[in-house]
Amino acid sequence: MNTGTILRWLAALGVPPEVVSVGAEADNAWCLMRTEEEGAEPAWEVFWREQGNRYDWARFTSEQVACHYLFGRLAWSQVARGAVGLLPGAQ
Repeated sequence: MNTGTILRWLAALGVPPEVVSVGAEADNAWCLMRTEEEGAEPAWEVFWREQGNRYDWARFTSEQVACHYLFGRLAWSQVARGAVGLLPGAQ
């Protein structure tokens, strides 16, 4: 999973597209952004943005790890609200 595929994976879980922004900051959305600071390796940041502020901010050196982190957070929220779960008959 990477920034090019994460939106498809999240859509498969039923995550509304307006709550995720890849590559740009957007209010009332989970943001996944690549950052580059002078003299440092590129990094990927994941955070919730609301009213111009960042919450639950996390930074990763791997694009794949950042994507899996965001996917896990949003998958759990879907489970918690009952949108996804065990298949009928699964133990």
